[in-house]
Amino acid sequence: MKSLHTFGISALAAAMFLAVPAIRAADTSTLSARYVGASRADQTYDRFIVTYKNGTTQRNNSTAALQSVTAAIHRAGLSTATVSSTGTSTPAVSASYQRKLAVGSDLVRTSRKLSQGEANALMLQIASDAAVANVQPDRKMYLVQDFKAPATMAKPTDTATPFTPNDPYYAQYQWNFSNATGGADVNYAWNIADGTGVTIAVIDTGITQHPDLDTSLGNAGYDFIYDHTVSGRPTDGRVPGGWDTGDWTTKNECGAGQAAEPSSWHGTVVSGEAAELTNNGVGMAGIAYNAKVLPLRVLGHCGGYDSDISDAIEWASGGQVPGMPDNTNVAQVINMSLGGDGQCTSADPEYQAIQDAVSRGTTVVVAAGNSSADVSGFTPASCPGVIAVASNGITGKRAFYSNYGKGITISAPGGGIYANDASSGTEVDDGFVWQAINLGTKGPIYPADPVQAYGGMAGTSQASPHVAGTVALIAGAVKAAGLQALTPTQITNVLVTSARAFPVSEDQPIGAGIVDAYAAVNLAVGNDNGGGGNNPSATPLAKGVLLSGQNSTSTGNLYSIVVPAGATTLNIRTLGGSGNVGLYVKAGSAPSANGGNADFSSIKPGTSEAVVIPQPQATTYYILVTAPQGSFSNISVLADYNP
Repeated sequence: MKSLHTFGISALAAAMFLAVPAIRAADTSTLSARYVGASRADQTYDRFIVTYKNGTTQRNNSTAALQSVTAAIHRAGLSTATVSSTGTSTPAVSASYQRKLAVGSDLVRTSRKLSQGEANALMLQIASDAAVANVQPDRKMYLVQDFKAPATMAKPTDTATPFTPNDPYYAQYQWNFSNATGGADVNYAWNIADGTGVTIAVIDTGITQHPDLDTSLGNAGYDFIYDHTVSGRPTDGRVPGGWDTGDWTTKNECGAGQAAEPSSWHGTVVSGEAAELTNNGVGMAGIAYNAKVLPLRVLGHCGGYDSDISDAIEWASGGQVPGMPDNTNVAQVINMSLGGDGQCTSADPEYQAIQDAVSRGTTVVVAAGNSSADVSGFTPASCPGVIAVASNGITGKRAFYSNYGKGITISAPGGGIYANDASSGTEVDDGFVWQAINLGTKGPIYPADPVQAYGGMAGTSQASPHVAGTVALIAGAVKAAGLQALTPTQITNVLVTSARAFPVSEDQPIGAGIVDAYAAVNLAVGNDNGGGGNNPSATPLAKGVLLSGQNSTSTGNLYSIVVPAGATTLNIRTLGGSGNVGLYVKAGSAPSANGGNADFSSIKPGTSEAVVIPQPQATTYYILVTAPQGSFSNISVLADYNP
């Protein structure tokens, strides 16, 4: 048995993202000042994503698209060389056509990098073309760089579980699967699900060979990185195989003042969390250990581009990407532990790619980010349709680094780093999430006798694969039970409804609760012992957020809200609209169709109903809204409590 390898701690790297918004054609007369103010003066750009309107010549003709951009270069005054008063020469700019993106946009590249002002001028001129819907830089995203565990640590005590795999490091290190307070309840879920028949696409740095990982789909994956300076290959272009060849950087390679960094092997760690081999007498365990991981490499040296990431999302979910073969291993769930600054908008290629993936039935799970800020300012975590995952530690408390906000769907164990999940102090074993890793500092190391290397990390990129793995357990269990596959929306409802209430009052909102794999699987297949509820069709309510535009159905409308420990004064209301409403509330399970077994009710003429529970339980409350006198329309539903 090889020894457990650990790695020194590094500072948490804030996501470095090109904070330049897209420009739409209609914005050209008003956006200049806002656009310049939002840009960073030290950024340069040589790749631009142009979206032409449907029906235009440029949309379907790459030559016409390039001619349009070339004309914009002339209008922007960039087509001729200039000489400054100090004698410095600035070369003329030309453009080359790169490729068509799967979402229908076109990627063009300028002959040299443009300054902020030059990029602004060029994009404003491109957007002035009536054929253009929007234009934006091909921005870079980065892995959510997590804290790494220090080299010497005390081992946590063993925890008895219903199913304890024989992996030698499981009991000592993997609190995140079994701890009843901050863990994901995976050890119970293993009794009924293992992810068989499910494919998890990990869109990240790729994967490395490891004796504790099933890399059978390694060659079936793809390296989507086109730019050779990012991929590390000698020429531009994509290649088959999702293998991680390293993402190390040299000093100043990614920008002035940037330190050199060894390879992260981030995709290997994330893949192991979701689906490491389990009960095989080797190393550690993974959540959906019989699922297959499809590795897609989009992050390399100094990050990865929007254009590559959006194509990877399309391809993973079964979409067609120009110039690439079809994916024969379509993923039921995608994990993306990556991102950067900037709110996700409809102009972003990831926005459309995610919508396409969800429409095909693929659930998209994204790390919320490690900046201790509102998730609304980060992408793709703020894109509609994703499951955005925050991080908690072993005490169930929000990890101090985790992003937060109303856009968070759910929390999962990602590690708190310090004792008792404090924001500083002494690092502890159970402050990290432990998984398989490679020992290479540049390229991967593959000795004749493979080293069983494992590293500890903490971050939302570790929390996210807990949820992706749980989604794979759900999908596999539903398939094994002969039930119809759940849609991404239904899976989100299952996760939210079955989430375990936070054991502490969180300082910031981080979703419906802590992911509970056992409760989620039971709920999805209709068992009554899921512990989190019994109806996956319940629409989750966010604390204090008014859900408007609700119309009556023949069976009534069912909603749910997860109430954490210590909460007081749960206030549930219906208001507005027209018709008549009946309001029924029950803790832990859904009220009967007529509300006869409800714990609380409110029935009076009109649509304004209210239930106030002074000391609510720490559980999921179900809210049934009926139409006792026929129907109601356009009402709003609100649930709120004091933390």
